[in-house]
Amino acid sequence: MPAEDDSGAASPARDALPHDQPAEDVPPATAADLLPPPPADAGVVRTDGYGPLRIGMSREEVDAAWGGPALDDAGIPDGTACYYLFPGGTDAAEVAFMLESGRFVRYDARDPGLEAPGGGRVGDSGDAIRALHAGRIESSPHKYVEGGQYLRVTSVSGGSGVLVFELDADGRVSGWHAGQAPQVDYVEGCS
Repeated sequence: MPAEDDSGAASPARDALPHDQPAEDVPPATAADLLPPPPADAGVVRTDGYGPLRIGMSREEVDAAWGGPALDDAGIPDGTACYYLFPGGTDAAEVAFMLESGRFVRYDARDPGLEAPGGGRVGDSGDAIRALHAGRIESSPHKYVEGGQYLRVTSVSGGSGVLVFELDADGRVSGWHAGQAPQVDYVEGCS
């Protein structure tokens, strides 16, 4: 409604104010750069789990969440506190899930087709791993392979999970595993 002056007539000066709305619909502005990164569970491999499995799940929760071919425990002896589960129908060397005291604590990978959280695969050079995970690597000598190393990577996805690459004597990744400490640091798996 136009503004009126003291006489009750419309004021042309006030009617001439610019209209502050666009003539057509304009989508709202977004601030994508200010949004937090997507959740860590966006992929199959993470330091906090693998696919639908989350570190800390019970054996029953792991079986219920898996949804794929049955997980085989390879006939674990009664009373065993630490053991591995293997996806049925796969080579045990591809991926194996470690459970200790009834909880999922780590998974191991030897499949060159499986990329580790944050990057790196079986067959990559240690230098490539160091470049991918610069500033987050602790290096130590391999316990059994002369000239080999362990490259321990922390804070891959901002969480408490840890990623460990095993390097052979030629400085190439022979396998990697991810999970929680201290189990992720067991050099002999459950042995």
